Amino acid sequence: MTINTKKYIETYLKIRDKSGNVIDLILNAPQMKLYNVIKQQKQEGKPVRIVILKARQMGFSTAVEGIFFKETATKFNVNTGIITHQDEATTNLFNMSKRMYDYLPDEMKPSLKASNAKELVFDNDNGTGLKSKFKCMTAGGKGVGRSDTFNNLHISEYAFWPGDKKTTLIGLLQAVPNLPNTMIIIESTANGYEDFKEIWDKAKRGENDFYPLFVGWNELKEYSMRYTGFQLSNEEIELKERFNLTNEQLEWRRWCIKNNCGGDIEQFKQEYPITPEEAFISTGLCYFNKEIIINRINEIEGKKPLKKGFFSYDLDGNSISNIKWIDDDKGYIKIFEDVISGHPYVLGGDTAGEGSDNFTGLVIDNSCGKQVATLKRQLDEDEYSRQMYCLGIYYNTALIGIENNYSTYPTKKLQEYGYPKMYIREIEDNISEKVVDKFGFVTNKATRPIILSILKEVLRDNISWINDIDILREALVFIRNEKGRPEAQLGEHDDLIMGLAITYYIRNQQDFLVKEEKKKEIKLPFELSDEVEEEMWW
Repeated sequence: MTINTKKYIETYLKIRDKSGNVIDLILNAPQMKLYNVIKQQKQEGKPVRIVILKARQMGFSTAVEGIFFKETATKFNVNTGIITHQDEATTNLFNMSKRMYDYLPDEMKPSLKASNAKELVFDNDNGTGLKSKFKCMTAGGKGVGRSDTFNNLHISEYAFWPGDKKTTLIGLLQAVPNLPNTMIIIESTANGYEDFKEIWDKAKRGENDFYPLFVGWNELKEYSMRYTGFQLSNEEIELKERFNLTNEQLEWRRWCIKNNCGGDIEQFKQEYPITPEEAFISTGLCYFNKEIIINRINEIEGKKPLKKGFFSYDLDGNSISNIKWIDDDKGYIKIFEDVISGHPYVLGGDTAGEGSDNFTGLVIDNSCGKQVATLKRQLDEDEYSRQMYCLGIYYNTALIGIENNYSTYPTKKLQEYGYPKMYIREIEDNISEKVVDKFGFVTNKATRPIILSILKEVLRDNISWINDIDILREALVFIRNEKGRPEAQLGEHDDLIMGLAITYYIRNQQDFLVKEEKKKEIKLPFELSDEVEEEMWW
């Protein structure tokens, strides 16, 4: 007999509430969001794979325990693994599972073959055929979970796991077959920029099979207190409008910042985020204004580019012709605003360093400063050069300037292809002591602070110019290191940031004014009478 999971949980399972009372497990709104995602994936015949970014005390661990307990206690030969970040948490989750078993009606209980400090083994020699195991473990131990095979795996508070957690997780994931009747749920509050964030980001980009589930503090009904009538700050007014908050929710927010977060609003945003970006606060001092960037991310979240793709072309020697745009959802060029006749454009690029980064190209409309297109991909240098050539031609023969630090090859190839409008820098020839012109941009101790200062001003005063959310996410992890040098946080990238900084720097070599098209004078093959002219006028 098939038992509905939600009905089973809310009818038979008991938990201990924050006051110590044993109560029915009734799923709250955040828990129902998780339940519905699981239900959807199961209905689609997929293995359940979910990564949860959460605010504190949302009840996700409890919901996962309830769902996994039902699967383990009512089905044959099901192995469930629970791995937490510390022994105390492991004990708490095991006790929660044991409580669920203890309070089951007798007729619903599978026989308990074994019960120790961290494991429940169900067995029934009287005919039900249940031989299933519920095992709780703590991360940090050598080879934890590697010898097991699991149908269900709960990775709890992964961002806070000790030691080489990435290696531990990889081993655990191998223990779960890629089958429709399996479930892996990774849940955690954020802990800065580390492997949990990488998994989350990949899920958001569709680069792994995990569904990214975020639930902000505003979605939990109990995070609300009686409104005392205080005057709302500008930030609170904006939050209220954007997220449809009540004064009671803002009352709780003030209380929580003061009492649970030591008055530190940044700590509140990490522990009780209302957006994913608030959760992942960089551990260093962000070079750009985080609040402005996060607000812009919130504005454009979910907004897709006008089109994605790449360019096809014919190559005859060093001659590129027959350039065509190819639509491709997996393409590496994103167009946010299409080319407008007569508008001047600038295309800056950052080359890949030692093969680990991406080649980038950033297009801005120089008449207004808006960022309108992005190229980002690990490409061969010659193909990168050709795509930049095509992208530049596409945007009204944009001014192109590519960084030459790591390799001058893309700039040289553009010269060979005869690209007509390239950025020129002046340098002093050591032999002749004369100033000579060179194509391409060089980032050094003199130019780097300048281009970053220009970009900092853009992101502070004209954040609406930026249309690519990936640029903004890079900006959040662009920090001042311990020596005060602006750079990408350890493990992060700044390909788009540096490419965009170059683009805004070189724009002075491009026109700023829109060129009006000359109207062609139409000559009629006959003369019009005054009467006919009047009729045509009206």
